[in-house]
Amino acid sequence: MSTANWRYSISTYTAPTLRALLTMPIFDNIAKAAKDFFVEDDNTPATSVPASQAQPAVSPAPFAAPPTNSPATLNAAASQPEQRHLDHIAGLLAGDGKDFAAYMKMVKSMAAAGMAGPLLYQTAFNAFAAINGTTVPGLLASAVKFENVLESDRNKVLERHREKLGEIKIANAAPSALLQLTTQEQQLVLEIAELTKQLQVKQQLLTQTQQQLTEERQKTQSALASYQAANASAVAELQTHRKAAETFLASGGTPVK
Repeated sequence: MSTANWRYSISTYTAPTLRALLTMPIFDNIAKAAKDFFVEDDNTPATSVPASQAQPAVSPAPFAAPPTNSPATLNAAASQPEQRHLDHIAGLLAGDGKDFAAYMKMVKSMAAAGMAGPLLYQTAFNAFAAINGTTVPGLLASAVKFENVLESDRNKVLERHREKLGEIKIANAAPSALLQLTTQEQQLVLEIAELTKQLQVKQQLLTQTQQQLTEERQKTQSALASYQAANASAVAELQTHRKAAETFLASGGTPVK
């Protein structure tokens, strides 16, 4: 089918009809047949060109999946996005059905039917433009707009993240749980440092007291030993004299005048 023929065929359908066709469950089959419907037939006669004047066709390189050991793949495997974040991003990309986000949905649907490379993107654009009257500059401008929206949202999230970490202060923003716990941690560290200082002082005082106690015990023991020595000496002397007195006085001896 020539370019003029498929354009005429598309024009015979109204926009609501095309939308209905593209949203029906049989869309995958329509996408598979889109190659014959939207792209010129291979049997279309072509003007012969001398080999010396032939120019190599330039087409966009098809998208390829990143290697399994690439940083992007490793990061994706290490941390899968949470559903709430996916829903948030989907909300940012929700447009009016005539923008690049809607075009991407059509591309994905056709890719699931087996299309790839330039054929995929050109066929999707042909169908999308037939429904919405979109132009290539307008479609690409819509993509840039969505990129700016995502970048702006990312900057806001990063700013809030820095505020949660206490790196910056956002006016009229309630302290985050992370910041509150960080403040509490710092307070506890200061209190423990103060208690440690007090403990060190008490430990030094305890050491001094123990030294004094040891010295006092030694003095007490020395004093007791000294007293016991003096007492024993006095007792021994007293007993000696008592025995002598008993001996001499019991023998009838009279005191010397």
